[in-house]
Amino acid sequence: MTFEEISNKAKSEWEALQKGSYILVGTATCGRAAGALDVVDAFKKELTRQGLEVPIIQVGCIELCYADPFVTISKPDSLRVVYHNVTPEIVPRLVEGYVAGDDPCLELALGTLEGGGDEGVYIPELPRFEHELRLILGRCGYIDPENINHYIANGGYSGLEKALKMPPAKIIGELKKSGLRGRGGAGFPTHRKWELCHKARSTPKYVICNADEGDPGAFMDRVILESDPHQIIEGMIIAGYAIGAEQGYIYIRAEYPLAIERIQIALKQAKELGFLGDNILGGDFGFHIEIAAGAGAFVSGEETALIAAVEGKMSTPRSRPPYPAELGLWNKPTLLNNVKTFAYVPLVIERGGDWFASIGTEGSKGTAVFTLAGKVANSGLAEVPMGTTLSELIYDIGGGIAKDKQFKAVQIGGPSGGCLPETLLDIPIDYDSLREAGSMMGSGGMIVMDEDNCMVDVARFFLDFSTRESCGKCTMCRLGTLQMLRILEDITAGRGKIEDIDLLLALAEDVKIGSLCGLGKTAPNPVLTTLRYFRDEYEAHVLEKRCPARVCPELTVYYILPDKCDRACEHCVLTCPTEAIKGGKGEVKIIDQEKCSKCGTCLEVCPPEYNAVAKLSPVSLLPSPHLSEKRARK
Repeated sequence: MTFEEISNKAKSEWEALQKGSYILVGTATCGRAAGALDVVDAFKKELTRQGLEVPIIQVGCIELCYADPFVTISKPDSLRVVYHNVTPEIVPRLVEGYVAGDDPCLELALGTLEGGGDEGVYIPELPRFEHELRLILGRCGYIDPENINHYIANGGYSGLEKALKMPPAKIIGELKKSGLRGRGGAGFPTHRKWELCHKARSTPKYVICNADEGDPGAFMDRVILESDPHQIIEGMIIAGYAIGAEQGYIYIRAEYPLAIERIQIALKQAKELGFLGDNILGGDFGFHIEIAAGAGAFVSGEETALIAAVEGKMSTPRSRPPYPAELGLWNKPTLLNNVKTFAYVPLVIERGGDWFASIGTEGSKGTAVFTLAGKVANSGLAEVPMGTTLSELIYDIGGGIAKDKQFKAVQIGGPSGGCLPETLLDIPIDYDSLREAGSMMGSGGMIVMDEDNCMVDVARFFLDFSTRESCGKCTMCRLGTLQMLRILEDITAGRGKIEDIDLLLALAEDVKIGSLCGLGKTAPNPVLTTLRYFRDEYEAHVLEKRCPARVCPELTVYYILPDKCDRACEHCVLTCPTEAIKGGKGEVKIIDQEKCSKCGTCLEVCPPEYNAVAKLSPVSLLPSPHLSEKRARK
């Protein structure tokens, strides 16, 4: 069939769906973790019980993870309503009230839906969406990721159809005009990689999609692969045509089983309709894609280490040059881009490079996708134009800080990024501004921290991750990061010395200079930025032996306030795992500090009406018989 025939068939199927009632349930990994599959079963049982034949479509993530499981009920000529935090218990109410009746159950709704204009998407009527521009997230949560016709009916593969009629050089020219930069972390101009591969004379050539995504708190690529996998496939096919490659690989961590499953289905469907394989859409160009499942090593995100992994070797980076565009997979020219980079390509080709360049800032074009994790009120994903401020992203989109706590910092760019303070909330999010602030765009991971976070401990956490994930090839990365980690561990344990701070700074520069790949070169960033913006917390740990946030166990004690302790209550005594709390009914409870493991269980179980457990720094306490029996004797 021609593309026009395939497209018309897909649109007819989509239009027929829109004419009737249907139910969408978000069953990406985040939705499943919240119980979405139980909700699907509940809808099936209730619809059967009431004798209703309404399609239940399992879709991807709507990017509002705090609202999972979410359900969308669509009826012709009626409100399309999105429901949040749906449980099997409220399914009968939704079926009886709105599927079978006229009551939209708005008391359970997250919002109603309206059209998304040229993007052809639908979003709930929430204020946050005034700040978003969904390009590659536009279909996520609204189409069936396992039905290629849904993708085609909503503009899918039209970019490929257009690209196959263009000379490869013109495709690369459109990417150049667009200003698209790699979304995997480094921000390298996309067209330059493509041009180098296009001009390379050696054959065969290869295309690789980096879907490894190893950053803590990052799940953007997983959501896209689970919710709209065909856009990555389409981008890879266009890339293969542009550079003259016939084989592609999607390198994805094995810990993403649902993403792998949905990609496999998408690849099979694309091949059946002629978008993959030999003679694509009846032409002379052929392209094939295979999945390469990885073990999930963070260093595999570095392109030469990833190539080694695809070849079946240990994931260790090598010196560059030569670059993969010249000598990559099996020593052949290889184009390697991130999931999000490939997802933008069909849009750039379909709408033109000038359109994409009109979005964003002078040096950072288009949109950026971020995860909102940590202490933010509304966790999930957001796609915003480049240049959006951190404040807009965290407060206007993310709903601010959870539990009305005070904002302290935001970690951007994964473990290789930096921690930025409240004074920088108004900086625009783009490659240059973040780099000047000591951070980086990275792949889009964003972790929000509040007043209860210790910035020294945060630096220790991220450096511990980078140290463990180092492949060990470089001496400075292998041993330098380890030495920095040991210094941070001493500081958080109260054993730090003031000269340790200068030593950390010196080691950080040595590690950056002496490391071969980006993992080592950027591993010190969390330490450098926390020292730059939160040096007072380091000094408190070193000079006062005090953790201002009361996080570091060795610099924290749990103390029962005798004037607030209810003598009849035994919650803390019964739940203490180390039996460190003494005192029976009618007695004030006492914590034996020698037995206390600092787990915080006593604080969690103490009834709020008493609020008798305090988390304090040892230096803030005077000798008291209620601190410990040993201290009292002294």
